Amino acid sequence: MAHPAIPRILELATPIATDLGLALVGATFHTNESPPVLRLELRNPSGDTSLDDCERVSRALEPVLDEADVLPGAYVLEVSSPGLSEFLETDREFTSFKGFEVSVTTREPHKGKTLWTGSLIGRDDTTVRINQKGRAIAIPRDLVAQVRLADSLQE
Repeated sequence: MAHPAIPRILELATPIATDLGLALVGATFHTNESPPVLRLELRNPSGDTSLDDCERVSRALEPVLDEADVLPGAYVLEVSSPGLSEFLETDREFTSFKGFEVSVTTREPHKGKTLWTGSLIGRDDTTVRINQKGRAIAIPRDLVAQVRLADSLQE
């Protein structure tokens, strides 16, 4: 369960990241650490997220959080890139990983199956398309629960 202050933190941090040309993709507050840690994750839509990107957001956000007094007491602010996720969610990820092996899990069976694996062709407004042994398979997007890089399945 998310900390109750997270919605307010996102409300304060999102415009700051946007003004700096970045996208805020997540926030968590770890109260089990001493001192507690507020972690924000950024993406740079135009390329890799740099340390400079993280520093700029941190410097701009610190005084705003202090003034808003959203979190009581001392805490550590960490701003970073989320790194590579095993799950594909954005249009950019679907474009970047075209040709990679993926597994597609559906909420309910599609043509009798709920797990599809193959090489990613892409996605559009209505389908996720994979190549399975030379055959193109179109899976309706409204049935797709998740698309995961197949290499992520191996521990």
